[in-house]
Amino acid sequence: MSSARNLTTCTSSLYEDPLCLQSTYIPWYATERPLLIDGVPDHYLALAAPVIAYWSLSLFFHFLDTRDWKVLDKYRLHPSEEVASRNLVSRSTVVYAVFFQHIIQTILGLYWLTAEAPTRVPHSVAVHQIASILHTPAELLGLSDPVLLLSVSELIYWWAIPALQLLVSMFIIDTWQYFLHRAMHVNKFLYRHLHSWHHRLYVPYAFGSLYNHPVEGFFLDTLGTAVAEWCTGLTTRQAMVLFTISTLKTVDDHCGYSFPWDPLQLMSGNNADYHDIHHQVIGIKSNFAQPFFVHWDTLLGTRMTRQDIELRRRGLKNKTN
Repeated sequence: MSSARNLTTCTSSLYEDPLCLQSTYIPWYATERPLLIDGVPDHYLALAAPVIAYWSLSLFFHFLDTRDWKVLDKYRLHPSEEVASRNLVSRSTVVYAVFFQHIIQTILGLYWLTAEAPTRVPHSVAVHQIASILHTPAELLGLSDPVLLLSVSELIYWWAIPALQLLVSMFIIDTWQYFLHRAMHVNKFLYRHLHSWHHRLYVPYAFGSLYNHPVEGFFLDTLGTAVAEWCTGLTTRQAMVLFTISTLKTVDDHCGYSFPWDPLQLMSGNNADYHDIHHQVIGIKSNFAQPFFVHWDTLLGTRMTRQDIELRRRGLKNKTN
């Protein structure tokens, strides 16, 4: 990390003097530009990015769906003809419903996200505040090098804290969606009137990932993500990253392909194959976790794997013999 440090005038009161530790380090991902794209307010961009991501990735997978390339067969979770024969809703109906959800999501987002940037302390001051907190434990450990202290403080401010915010946001979204999703399967009224819409897609495909009843779409997706953004204090630009990653992951989980090189499927065991099990009759009471990790399914005994399905089918076969 490269920073400007005024060390020549530092005294024993180094850590009490904000002028003595001056950080000018800015990581590659940060910018001081008032707008990421000229003429487009950041909160508009934060709302547009996940919609663009949704349809871009969905159209990529739809392109693959319409190819008869034999090389894709070993990665497809279902034969292409199953999509038409087993799903209970037309593609056009799915498109209209997703468009409607995106409209509602955008309108609510315009209300939720503000065009005014929140008041924040300057980066250098925030770094110094971290250095001041670390000063005492650093001295107890015999670490009195001010350059090292500043570098560690910059690392925490620019990398550790944003990474923690993102991970906690993912955990909040996973928690919100797991328990609400599970409730919609346990409660017959909620399933019949709301969540059954989504399960009209027995064979999921990418642009059907947000095919939900509008009420479910609001509570499960839009509201849960907003709660995560608020609880972790994300900036508008951080929120844009969270919204986009969450959207891409949701689309990928419904894509219908198990690609060994797909980064979104490699990030955790919660992938397209995992969620596909949930859309089958045998797994409809399992694999509620979405969109990031599988910890709630694992902890609460609702996780089902392909091996579990095979064992269950063997058991049923043995009983009938």
